[in-house]
Formats: sequence, C-alpha cells, structure tokens
Amino acid sequence: MSSPAAPSADSPPSPGLRQALGQRRYLRTAWPWRATLYLLTSVPLGLATLTVLLLLVIAGSVLTVVLVGIPLLLTLVLAGIPLAALERRRLRLLDPRPIPPAHREPDGTGLPAWLRTRLRERATWRELGYTLLFALVLWPLEALAVGTALVVCAGLIAAPALLAASGDGETRVLKIWLIDSYPPAFAFLLAGLALLPLFAYPLGVLATGRAALTRQLLSAPDSGLDTRLRELGRSRMRLVDAFEAERRRIERDLHDGAQQRLVALSMTLGLARLEDPAEPLAGLLTKAREEAGTALAEIRELIRGIHPQVLTDRGLRAAVEDVADRSVVPVDVDFDLTPDRLPEAVETAVYFAVCEALTNVARHSGAGRARVSGRTDRGRLVVEVSDDGVGGADSGGGTGLQGVADRISVLDGHLLLSSPPGGPTVFRLQVPMSPADTRT
Repeated sequence: MSSPAAPSADSPPSPGLRQALGQRRYLRTAWPWRATLYLLTSVPLGLATLTVLLLLVIAGSVLTVVLVGIPLLLTLVLAGIPLAALERRRLRLLDPRPIPPAHREPDGTGLPAWLRTRLRERATWRELGYTLLFALVLWPLEALAVGTALVVCAGLIAAPALLAASGDGETRVLKIWLIDSYPPAFAFLLAGLALLPLFAYPLGVLATGRAALTRQLLSAPDSGLDTRLRELGRSRMRLVDAFEAERRRIERDLHDGAQQRLVALSMTLGLARLEDPAEPLAGLLTKAREEAGTALAEIRELIRGIHPQVLTDRGLRAAVEDVADRSVVPVDVDFDLTPDRLPEAVETAVYFAVCEALTNVARHSGAGRARVSGRTDRGRLVVEVSDDGVGGADSGGGTGLQGVADRISVLDGHLLLSSPPGGPTVFRLQVPMSPADTRT
C-alpha cells in the first residue's frame, strides 16, 4: 500500500486525508487504516482520562478538609498538560505537521516557578478544557462510530462461522435475521465485505474533523497581534545583527588603525629615548612613552570589550576561558559543546552575558570561587554561572542583568536567576542554537 504524502506547512488541518477522501484511490492508501487506528486509540485513552479525572475530583473533594486534597485538585487543573502532549503526538497519525509548543519556559528555577508560570498561561486552561471535552464527549462518540462499523461488518462476515458453530443448524445474524442454510450465510459474508470500504469513508470524515478540532484547540492562538509580535521579534533580531556588525567594524578600525599607530608611537619614543638626549627632554620622552603604553593598554581593553578577537577566532569556549583567567575570583570552566562553533549571534550574546555575570560575582557576591559550565541540550545552548557567595542577586537591582535578559530574549532565549539570601547564586542561560529561525 502506498503511504500518504506529507502535507505542507501552510495547508489546512489534515490536508492529506482530506484530499485523499475525494480520490478514487483512497481505499488503496494507508489513510483508512490510519484514520481507524486514530479513532480506536481514542477509546482506551479517553477511558483512562475519564477514570483519572473522576478519581482526582472525588479524592480531592473529600480530602480538601484535611488539606491533602489541595494538591490533588491542583493536579486536576494541570491534567491537561500531559494529555495535550500525548494528543499532539497521536495527531501525527493523520497530520505530519507538528503543533508548536504552546507553553513558555518558567520564569525561574524549581517547582514553584514552574507552577506559577503554568497556572498563568492561557494554554494550560485551554488544554484542561480539551481534556474535559475529550473525556466526556469525544471518545464516547468515536467509540460509538467505530464500534458500530466493526460490529456490523464483523457480524455479517462471521455469519458462516456462526452457523457452523450452532448446534441446531440455525443462527441469527446481528440478532436480527434468522438463517438456517449456508447460501444466505455466505450472502451476509459478502455483504459484510462490501460494507467495509463503505464504512471507511464516514470514518475518514470523522477522523478528519477530529484532527482539525484537536489542532484548533491545542495550537497557540494565531491572531493579527501574534503576527505583529513575530515581525517585531524579527526586526529586533535584524537590529541586533546590525549592531553587532557595527561593533565588529569599530573593533577592526581600532585594532588595525589607532592601536597600530599607538604601537608605532611607543616604539618611536623608545628609540628617541635611546639616543640619550639631555634633560629635561629625556624625562619628557620617558613620560610620553609611558603615557603611550597606558593608552595602548586602555585601547586594547576597549577592543576586548567591544568584540574580543579570541571569540571570533576560537569560539565561545576559548573566549570564556580567557575571561575566567582574567577574573579576580577564581573561576572553573567546564564546557561540552557540540558543535564547537555556534551561530555568531549566540556566541556573542552568551559571551557578554557570562562577562556580566562574572563581573557581578567579583563586585557583589563576596564569593571565594565561581564556576561556568556550558552544554548543548536538545537544540539549545545551556550555560550556568554559579558562585558560593552571599546570594541576594536581583535582576532589577541595577546590576546589568536586565540588559542581559533583554539581549537574550531577542534570540528567543531565557535568563533564569536563583539567588536566595545566603547563596548560592545560579545564573542560567538557555538559548536556541538556531536563532536565524526568528528571521524567517
């Protein structure tokens, strides 16, 4: 049997199945089987969902008086999250297009932050509504439709077998028609075989509507405001790219222009000093050479702050190691990145975020040691900066962390800060490794 073609991303829900229903070759494809399997799997899943919901409602209501029921009722509110995740996967039987995640990253670490984020999201309540609809309405209707088709066809097809198994030489087909010979039994068998393809069409239509409803309820709302927000995100990304390009141009001009002239000036003053001129000219030359050296050191530090050359040449790991070596507080670096080089926008944003975090460690934490770790996890770069200081860091306290959060958010990343009084402080970044997706 031929496999259904994958629908495009811009087509309506379940386009392959919908198109196949109008074609003569529909019965020769895998779509009837996939539609039937989709509807059949709803029955045990819906029954299990209904059972769990009833248990949570009953147990939560009874035990609320002793406060034990409150977590159960909270679990009931969140019950739509795992079911929605499973339904998004099950929908792939009919619609290969994935449904984008409707939930955002928590605004902090730990279970309280996760619960606070989830309870404030519209998606959580939409998924709870879908769960109630699925448990109370959808799966019974699907069980009735599929059960009717299977019972009717199976009852007709099994007529010869039922007649052979009967002891008195007669039997009833579907509890309606009485037969006592094999010619009508085989006629019922042929009728059952003929009905199989006929039932495939209404089941396909039902599965198509069911898939469209699931996608509509479990997808994030796509309104004109969302479109404008996405365009705003793309424009912010383009501005960041332009800003970074300008920073690199300034860095090259300073490195190849002003820095080289200062080096030449320092060497010239040194050579002039070697000519052993008389005082006070010798002292002035020495002082001028010292001032040139100081200016050269300052401009090198400025170049490193604009865009360090080590980041361009060797990547994020080497640049962070360089910052750690220059830190006042001892810093352990542990990076395990695959691949070694990441998109330039990601490397630049994360590098300056780590620099800001280590600066705060040196200025405010009172820490004796810090640690920077980085890894790639499911298409995201995760970097943590931790210290053993006094804690109490606040992203709104004027330490520059809000600027870091804004810069990371342009790349669709997240900044999580955990800094209870007494420490430790954990500064965690999560950034997608494909920020170019935001520009498409």
